[in-house]
Amino acid sequence: MGRVCSGCRDGVDFEIPFAMAFQPIVDVETGHAFAYEALVRGVDGAGASQILSRVTETNRYAFDQACRVKAIETAMAGGLMQSDARLSINFLPNAVYSPLACIQLTLATARRAGLPIDRLIFEFTENEQMGSPEHVSSIIDTYKQIGFTVAVDDFGAGHSGLDMFARFHPDEIKLDMELVRGIDQDRRRQAIVRAVVRMCEELKTLVIAEGIENAQEALALRELGVRYQQGYWYARPQLGVLPDISREAFAP
Repeated sequence: MGRVCSGCRDGVDFEIPFAMAFQPIVDVETGHAFAYEALVRGVDGAGASQILSRVTETNRYAFDQACRVKAIETAMAGGLMQSDARLSINFLPNAVYSPLACIQLTLATARRAGLPIDRLIFEFTENEQMGSPEHVSSIIDTYKQIGFTVAVDDFGAGHSGLDMFARFHPDEIKLDMELVRGIDQDRRRQAIVRAVVRMCEELKTLVIAEGIENAQEALALRELGVRYQQGYWYARPQLGVLPDISREAFAP
């Protein structure tokens, strides 16, 4: 498979220590976690930028592989299988040389840990550095054929727009937090989200809102038809564990 794939064969070439934090994506109809998103952190809990700033063209393949392994192993050790929740992992499209070859370590890790592959969600954000649209489409098609769910993060921000949605056919979209912020008092944001929800209903695409910080935003989104929600209102990311959902979020 060449030099590129040898660099991501098992993640061992990524020598920068890092850890995973997790934040729940909440099903507001049940009050339970629909999934937990794995978030890169420093081993001391420092923000992702501390690690991401050290990812280069040389080590990004190994980094992407290492993140997948650590996310699965940490989530399983934290009790993921004690619930019905899924595990959502961010991936770098430009760190996937061959979709089928580069997914083998993920599959092997999931099998070894006892995690069914239909419990895995892979999130990506479209940006200028991700490579050709054809390559990204190939990744998505391969992942969906294997049985993974594919989500587009930061929908509605920057390059993640309707052209991307039409081109890549994701299973899920995550509304950018700029659409969520103050939505309870912003009729324009409400109209946009309402239209997106209707479109996604027709296309059988699940909608997730992220960055929710208070009860007002949560309620407004629920009234707009957004069943799956994520943000500090429900739980802050916690290092190495699957956090509980705040009781306050569902208090009568």
